[in-house]
Amino acid sequence: MQQKIIILDFGSQTTQLIGRRVRELDTFCEILPYNKYPVDDPSVIGVILSGSPYSVHDKEAFATDLSQFVGKVPVLGICYGAQFISFTNGGRVEKTDTREYGRANLMEFDAQDPLFKGFEEKSQVWMSHGDTITAIPDDCHVIASTANVRYAAYANNHLPLWAVQFHPEVFHTTQGSLLLRNFVVDICGSKQEWSPASFVETTVAELKEQLGNDRVILGLSGGVDSSVCAVLLNRAIGDNLTCIFVDHGMLRKNEFQKVMDAYQGLGLNVIGVDASEKFFTDLKGVTDPEQKRKIIGRDFVEVFNAEAKKITDAKWLAQGTIYPDRIESLSITGMVIKSHHNVGGLPKEMHLQLCEPLKWLFKDEVRRVGYQLNMPERLIKRHPFPGPGLAVRILGDITPEKVRILQDADDIYIESMLQYVCEDGMALYDKIWQAGAILLSTVRSVGVMGDERTYEHPVALRAVTSTDAMTADWAHLPYDFMAKVSNEIINRVRGVNRVCYDISSKPPSTIEWE
Repeated sequence: MQQKIIILDFGSQTTQLIGRRVRELDTFCEILPYNKYPVDDPSVIGVILSGSPYSVHDKEAFATDLSQFVGKVPVLGICYGAQFISFTNGGRVEKTDTREYGRANLMEFDAQDPLFKGFEEKSQVWMSHGDTITAIPDDCHVIASTANVRYAAYANNHLPLWAVQFHPEVFHTTQGSLLLRNFVVDICGSKQEWSPASFVETTVAELKEQLGNDRVILGLSGGVDSSVCAVLLNRAIGDNLTCIFVDHGMLRKNEFQKVMDAYQGLGLNVIGVDASEKFFTDLKGVTDPEQKRKIIGRDFVEVFNAEAKKITDAKWLAQGTIYPDRIESLSITGMVIKSHHNVGGLPKEMHLQLCEPLKWLFKDEVRRVGYQLNMPERLIKRHPFPGPGLAVRILGDITPEKVRILQDADDIYIESMLQYVCEDGMALYDKIWQAGAILLSTVRSVGVMGDERTYEHPVALRAVTSTDAMTADWAHLPYDFMAKVSNEIINRVRGVNRVCYDISSKPPSTIEWE
């Protein structure tokens, strides 16, 4: 039986990050709504309560029945989780005059407590709360304090119950990973058996049993998720998998053929469909970003369904849905907070069952599985790329000529990034979460080339660093790299006479421009 940590989600923006940190400890975890604890699941070895946007005093604050798991398995409350445990057990939580947000240091902590095993003195932690615990339950004792927060952490005197008011899952808590390791491995007793190798072995066996000799259709995008999904399915069912790769005409330069070649080199049965003419026709004159997305999404479904219907004996549709897609698509209140193309069901007319082999994985785990499957490194390390492609990187209406201009500029940018080697020996591309060029086709700028005056389009370059795309910072690219790329784009790409660099972070900006 596979061991499992349950993370009860009270609505924190960093709940997924808790999950990723637990998975990094080679331990399986599942994120569930705060009120959906699996009471009868014997595989649960521990429970973590997340933070929340609410105060425990709010009428709409989320609450759960602690008796379902406290005293039965080890429990760790984080931020709101810590306050909720105290508040419901006779402690006191009060609003503070100022919101406690940012870095703090543990001035005191109990080095004998298993949660702080191996901690260094004055360890930095990250606070983010408007309320604070001013009294803990009678059967608990304080185990850590900061200069401003007496009850930064506390533990129960008799039960395996711990609580911290800071966020161990975030980067700024310098020993947060150690704290979570102490809890998950030492306190909960994880055997650390969750690994890419074990996932591949288990999943292939499950797919063989689930699919048998049935034929499966998979829509490929050229991205990491769908590619790993395809190779995993191919290992399980071989030629019974048929992949469909639709070219809407707005992929990167020569990407359709490059990706087709890569897939065929992996032994996949792939049908390539060039539908660019249809997409360009339907997008003619459309400038609104959301309308572009809707048209591309609608056309993609039409083209994919038409091709899929030719495979008359297919019984399954496979998708590269990953765990964050499923978590983000529905909030714990049931309101949609992020729609995703891989979530939401199947077209009724297809009469197919759904197969999602990667539905429990985070993005970094998908890449680790790709390495385990011996997939080409360049395919695994590909930056995220928007489904609508370059259509949302062209401001204004879409034409084949504008796509040609952006493809040429983007190709110079990305290829230069792949070839640029940093001082530590890594390619610059591998240090970036996502990069791409944007064509400001609604803008023209004056330039001089030779003895002639030009009036052409600017191109903006975008590169960000991130761990999960929830937040992102603009990448500080080397000046010599930027100078070379700017010069090459202006000299080689007809229609461009100016290059800019986007130095906006997310938030408040988004990674893509549209």
